[in-house]
Amino acid sequence: MRYLKSCQATLVIAISIFIAACGSGSNSGGNNPPPVTYTVGGSVSGLSGSGLVLQNNGSDNLTVKQSGAFSFSSPVDSGSSYKVTVLTQPSDPTQTCTVTNGSGTANANVSVTISCTTVTFTVTGSVQGLVGVGLVLQDNLANNLSIAANGSFTFSAPVDGGTPYSVTVLTQPAAPSQTCSPSNASGTANANVTAVTIVCTDDNPVGQWKWVDGPDMTNQPGIYTAPGAIPGARYNAVTWTDKSGNFWLFGGNGYDSQGHSGDLNDLWKYGAGEWTSMSSSTALDQSGIYGTQKVPASTNTPGSRQSAVAWTDSAGNFWLFGGSGGDSAGTIGYLNDLWKYSGGQWTWMSGSDLANQSGTYGTKGIASSSNIPASRSGAVEWTDQAGNFWIFGGFAVGSNGNGNVNDLWKYGTNGEWTWVAGSNTIDQAGTYGTVGKAASTNMPGSRNSAMGWVDSAGNFWLFGGEGSDTNDQSGDLNDMWEYSAGQWTWIGGKNVNGQPGQYGTEGKAGTTTSPNVPGSRDSAVALTDTSGNFWLFAGNGLASTTVRGSLNDIWEYTGGQWIWMSGSNTANEKGTYGVEGTAAADNIPGGRAGSVGFIDAAGGFWFFGGSFNSTTQFSDLWFYLP
Repeated sequence: MRYLKSCQATLVIAISIFIAACGSGSNSGGNNPPPVTYTVGGSVSGLSGSGLVLQNNGSDNLTVKQSGAFSFSSPVDSGSSYKVTVLTQPSDPTQTCTVTNGSGTANANVSVTISCTTVTFTVTGSVQGLVGVGLVLQDNLANNLSIAANGSFTFSAPVDGGTPYSVTVLTQPAAPSQTCSPSNASGTANANVTAVTIVCTDDNPVGQWKWVDGPDMTNQPGIYTAPGAIPGARYNAVTWTDKSGNFWLFGGNGYDSQGHSGDLNDLWKYGAGEWTSMSSSTALDQSGIYGTQKVPASTNTPGSRQSAVAWTDSAGNFWLFGGSGGDSAGTIGYLNDLWKYSGGQWTWMSGSDLANQSGTYGTKGIASSSNIPASRSGAVEWTDQAGNFWIFGGFAVGSNGNGNVNDLWKYGTNGEWTWVAGSNTIDQAGTYGTVGKAASTNMPGSRNSAMGWVDSAGNFWLFGGEGSDTNDQSGDLNDMWEYSAGQWTWIGGKNVNGQPGQYGTEGKAGTTTSPNVPGSRDSAVALTDTSGNFWLFAGNGLASTTVRGSLNDIWEYTGGQWIWMSGSNTANEKGTYGVEGTAAADNIPGGRAGSVGFIDAAGGFWFFGGSFNSTTQFSDLWFYLP
């Protein structure tokens, strides 16, 4: 009994201890509640790159792919610190993201602002060798930049960091034509781009020839339909230049569409690198269709001819006078008809529609509607500053037979001819007087196929041709004359025919005691450059020896002296064509006479066709930059 009571007491104590223990645990939970936590997040703006990684408190990395809200995966306890930083900045494009309100103590949910801005870099460089106009650069096929001069350049729009840049040439310069090539011009912009270099080189280096068009073979027929249209080989044609800078070609002696040779009356235009046939005539030896004098008509057309003269008036109309060819009756002879081409139509303005007409000279110095020069070929022409047209000499129908003449005529803007000077008879000897001294008695001898220029003061200049010297002996001449204020002055060259040239050193002027001078010649090309200097190319005559033949030398007359600039000092040289469209120091047209030439808006010289010793004819087109 005593034992039972003892066990009961022990059990009571044990239960009491258990209850006490359980009660103690329940009281602890009520006195220490769980800690309070807060989220750390915010918003990102301006994000365009990739790879942005944020951190909180140096861990808990968070990759952000786009602008908008973000939140770290791990919250922070209330009252603890937070610190949001950028672990990795975005790239492609490179950006800089900055944190606002990024650190502090978390007493509530945390909102942090991340602002991203794109890093940009300028694209700059330099241009070298630019002499032309119109160069336009691009970056990444946009952001056009016009370049006017050598030196540094900067595109107006920068490129985003980490993105590509690519500088290219949108438009190559012209006047003169150049090719500009970029280097160090592409890559990824991880800093300001400064190493781009644009180097420009001339497509047509000064003093070099370029074979532009036409075959390097002779005696080629004309091709009158596009594509590939080109005039047939020919010499002694005439040319004009229109207000748009296009080059026009008419007639000459050469090859028609069937490969037959004779006088032509086809009309061509060369522009934008292509030939265009402007008339329906594709055959040779055509009679003229005159219509009614001074009435234009679509059916009018001058007959086939060679060795005519031509000029362009201030309105841009083309004029054509004389030559040797077919009249309205189909007779082949010397012509004195005057034509105007305007608005795509020909108008017969004056002269006869029949060949081999004597002139009506009237009174020297007095204009008259009845005056008309004798029929002739191979005259030389000028246009004065008032727009009057002048011709001198040629092989003509004189009052005492056919032969070379030395009459000087003016066709005024009033539409009347004036016999100004010279004789109305053939084969007159030259009266030279004293070199450099004007005189009313001075007069060049009769001649044909001479060359002429007009200087900046409006004076006329005459060189060479085939005709009469001071002894009335006929042959090729190399005398140079100036006509000013109504008087002739013998400027240089010899007063007797058959003179070889004095070439000196290529590219250098001679001396006062040993001046350079081209050899005697006829049927050369005469051009005036943009600086007013005279140029002479090729012809039939004498080079540095007494061997007569076809020439290919080119000369400049400047400051009162001749300079041999290019070509050979011997006759009958073959051409070196090189690669079509590429200028080269070794290129040169072969010897030729009766070529035609014109000057483009940039001052470049162009030469077409001609004949080698009158047996082979060319239809090649050449370019030369003086």
